[in-house]
Amino acid sequence: MFDCVALVGATGAVGRIVLDQLHARKFPMRKLRLLASARSAGTQVRYGDEMLTVELMEPSAFEGVDLVIASTPDEVSAEFTPWAVKAGAIVVDESAYWRMDPTVPLIVPEVNPEAVDGHQGVIASPNCSTTQMVVALAPLHKAVGIRRVIVSTYQATSGAGLAGNVELESSTRASLDGQAHSPETFQHPIGFNLIPQIGSEKHLGYTSEEMKMVHETQKILGDDSIQVCPTAVRVPVAIGHSESILVETREPITAAKARELWEAADGITVVDDLDSKSYPMPRDCDGKDDVFIGRIRQDISSENGIAFWCVSDNLRKGAATNAVQIAELLANKHQPAAG
Repeated sequence: MFDCVALVGATGAVGRIVLDQLHARKFPMRKLRLLASARSAGTQVRYGDEMLTVELMEPSAFEGVDLVIASTPDEVSAEFTPWAVKAGAIVVDESAYWRMDPTVPLIVPEVNPEAVDGHQGVIASPNCSTTQMVVALAPLHKAVGIRRVIVSTYQATSGAGLAGNVELESSTRASLDGQAHSPETFQHPIGFNLIPQIGSEKHLGYTSEEMKMVHETQKILGDDSIQVCPTAVRVPVAIGHSESILVETREPITAAKARELWEAADGITVVDDLDSKSYPMPRDCDGKDDVFIGRIRQDISSENGIAFWCVSDNLRKGAATNAVQIAELLANKHQPAAG
């Protein structure tokens, strides 16, 4: 049990779900503190039956804190994480800032829980689109190895934060009313539209969101030889990222065997019956913690290919739930100081 846990970013969409998860999962801690910038300090936030006051995040705020769970922009994490580590806390960070640091484990508990032992004060949680994909890939990689992945993502507006969903609503209303809409969060109006760009141009025409999926997948699965070709698309869905995935395995595997592996894996629910029109859809996965897999089929264009459809709540397993699960790994290993 931890004596004191601090949550940074409790007033955001992901932070609120972290609070709900800590309470629902009965996370072992004696005290919870909420930290934020001066703009949010003083805000009252509900935790179970309690109302907690958000405190100002400053170096002294981390004194006596054992564990920090953080959902903040990269630049905020870069600033406060050294304060927390210096004060003796372990930081579970959901920003992108630390993910590819070679000294920082990048963890999805269903995939590489053993990596938690290698932390030096900071543990990173992956990008939401990467998280659900590696949960799906891991059983295949363990069984027959993965050579190549082609993935197209269909990412919800909530991936851009609360402002993303506000803009989805305003853009949709404008379209229905026949009015022009000037986007602020996205590059183009998102109502009744698809935007094939998430992030800035990064490498050879691939965006930052797409390159995250390349590098993070290799790091989490521990295999830099895995080739990943991603296309990331923003879609007019509020919650739930969907992915169309084609995996080329190193050894042959049938669709039936792949389904069997997924049905036996932790954190995966298979919904796959085309005849009854049964497959994962974002509206059905909203508010759930699993990764959902369907449309499982043999790739008819290559010898060692499996194609499937994958959906997950990007605010839960893609962010909040994964961070809390990492914290639970740490809690299972934590020995409180005597006294």
